[in-house]
Amino acid sequence: MAKKKWWRIIVAMICKECWSTNYFSTINKAITPKLELKKYCKKCKKQTTHNSKEKLK
Repeated sequence: MAKKKWWRIIVAMICKECWSTNYFSTINKAITPKLELKKYCKKCKKQTTHNSKEKLK
């Protein structure tokens, strides 16, 4: 049975312009408290900045 990696959490990537949730990712909560990336938004139909928000705890 695989061990759960307690130091990694699942986050949702949310578009700054239209506030839609487009991507999910995992981050190390000890090293990266907030994540900000430029990703393609399907709703806006352009590349926008996406911020991380804790999805599953």
